[in-house]
Amino acid sequence: MEYTIQKLAHIAGVSTRTLRYYDEIGLLEPARKNSAGYRIYGGREVDKLQQILFYRALGMDLGSIKEIVNNPSFDGTAALQAHRCQLLERRAQLDRLIHTVEGTISAKEGTISMSDSEKFEGFKKELIEDNEQRYGKEVREAYGDDIVDQSNAKMFNMSEAQYEEFMATEKRLLAKLEEAMEAGNASGPAAQEAAALHKEWLDFTWPSYSKEAHAGLAQMYVDDPRFSAYYEKVRSGAAKFLRDAIHVYVGFHQ
Repeated sequence: MEYTIQKLAHIAGVSTRTLRYYDEIGLLEPARKNSAGYRIYGGREVDKLQQILFYRALGMDLGSIKEIVNNPSFDGTAALQAHRCQLLERRAQLDRLIHTVEGTISAKEGTISMSDSEKFEGFKKELIEDNEQRYGKEVREAYGDDIVDQSNAKMFNMSEAQYEEFMATEKRLLAKLEEAMEAGNASGPAAQEAAALHKEWLDFTWPSYSKEAHAGLAQMYVDDPRFSAYYEKVRSGAAKFLRDAIHVYVGFHQ
């Protein structure tokens, strides 16, 4: 079956402007254009758009999606199976948060008792499992299963106050990193404060601290795009700047 751009936009729940943009950037081109110059989409394009929207729902940027779906070796069935696994994991994360919310409501109504630690279990589990999914393989290869398991346990056993301080430290770190990048000197006072805050942030979850491990983690931020993306939201080049600041902080010389 074939669709005009208006009909495809309607059944997919996107705008015609979005489909035109996807065409312009080479992400989703129409099957053909009719004699009047209108875009016409067929079954292949419908399936491809579904894949694109799955990846978008999972938070992937359009550039990365384009590389995946336009790759000649792209396997649509395998991609759907991967989407299913990721969506099931997301559902499990939401179920944990719903459980925490429902428990808190019941506790406020006086029907159950709930410790302060239990109020944050859902959030901590989600954070741990998200980190495992995104970075677990690389971190375990770099530091070993025992260290990562101890780190996860330390995070899960945080008190309410510790968890709040952990999240507050993260915000202070990113704000200081942005300030340091304005100054532009990785060995300057602001950059070294950012490096110190980074160590303070790590201390919440690391079983033990070493300068060598800190320097190695900072390098991983630069080498792995997934790690870099976390800091690039501050400003382009933030991962490299933080790496340089940490290397100065720990006295590491390449």
